[in-house]
Amino acid sequence: MKKQPLRIALFTGLFAPFLTGVSVAVHQRVRWLLEQGHQVFLIHPEINSQYPKIVGNRPMPGLEELQSFPKFSSYAFPTQPLIFYKSLPQPLNYRHWSDTKLLEKFQPDIIIVEEAAQMRGLYSIFLQGYGRPIGVEYAKRTKTPIISVFHTDIVAYIRYYLGDVFFSLVRPIVPILVKQFSDAYSLNLFPSREQLSKYQKLKCKRVEYVPYQGINCEKFHPRNICYDPIPDDKRPTIIFVGRITAEKNVTQLLDAFPFIAAKIPDVHLVIIGSGPLDQEIRRRAQAFPSGITIWGESHGTELLGWFARADVFVNPSVTENFCTTNNEALASGTPVVAAMAPSTPEQVIIGYNGFLAQPNNPKDFAEKVIKILEDPDLKAQLSQQARPSILEFDWSICSEKFEDKLYQLVGIPKIVELSNN
Repeated sequence: MKKQPLRIALFTGLFAPFLTGVSVAVHQRVRWLLEQGHQVFLIHPEINSQYPKIVGNRPMPGLEELQSFPKFSSYAFPTQPLIFYKSLPQPLNYRHWSDTKLLEKFQPDIIIVEEAAQMRGLYSIFLQGYGRPIGVEYAKRTKTPIISVFHTDIVAYIRYYLGDVFFSLVRPIVPILVKQFSDAYSLNLFPSREQLSKYQKLKCKRVEYVPYQGINCEKFHPRNICYDPIPDDKRPTIIFVGRITAEKNVTQLLDAFPFIAAKIPDVHLVIIGSGPLDQEIRRRAQAFPSGITIWGESHGTELLGWFARADVFVNPSVTENFCTTNNEALASGTPVVAAMAPSTPEQVIIGYNGFLAQPNNPKDFAEKVIKILEDPDLKAQLSQQARPSILEFDWSICSEKFEDKLYQLVGIPKIVELSNN
């Protein structure tokens, strides 16, 4: 017996070297599918000279690693930098290229669209993108199943940037847009039950929960403390890892820090990442020169060391959709304090592997961090329980569930019987 290989076309609006959780997840998913013997055609954003040099120079696994698989092929569609975030791409107008022709040549059994709303234009229009068709026309004409993979709470992002007052004006049309968007797909997958419920209320059609958003639990592990980036620094350390953007709410950490430092004078906050709010964060951090370190981007074993070395991982974002870094911290044996968001209760179990704080409440957030740092026994207990709490989201387990869904939609057996001839 062996698996029946599938021909899979996978569209993504983000891929290495663009540094986002989506880019990392897409790469892992494509690699896993190739390892199972499937043929994968990846349609991804191009990297060109318009982007800052740091983008192209990032040491991230990407196309070069995937090209070692004989059943891998790819196409880079034209992009230009986002106006307000030069390190991320927006697709150029669809008239510059035709994904339908690409698919006619490849003839996929199934089409996967990662971060589908951005690819359709609902999100990318908001971020100065043009939007474009993403294979829906081909799928309808050929009756090929096409699925969307939901990474970002698009509605929460738009509300965050527009503000409550303006968002209230457009709120009546949001269900219309969500319904129209979701109707284009055979199935819309969500990694979070809470997000699924939210979008069902927004008239999202043909939806299903599949825990596809896994992490490599063998890679993220407490033993990575051997890569400790600051081995001679014995201060209690809290870290944030992510993009330094408004929707990640990083400024809340700087608001919460004085409350934490008042109780834990030698506490050390390390902010790891990059983004459009870099300068503002660095400027504000100057008020705490010995207490806050703006580390910048981190990769490889250094990043693994940060996750394992931290005493507490902090995540103030209220727009997360099953946040990957929360799981990476927990797999590394580090308790998490996160702001309450639709998916965080599915990751952070209060009093078991961390705590949840009231959204946009720096004092409450600080109190949750202090509670862990002031009680060594509690911290040890949370750390011990952190890794077991997240093992069900190991990448291999999640990927098998995702693969099962692909076979179900394609309608062919997963296992074929080998001929004796």
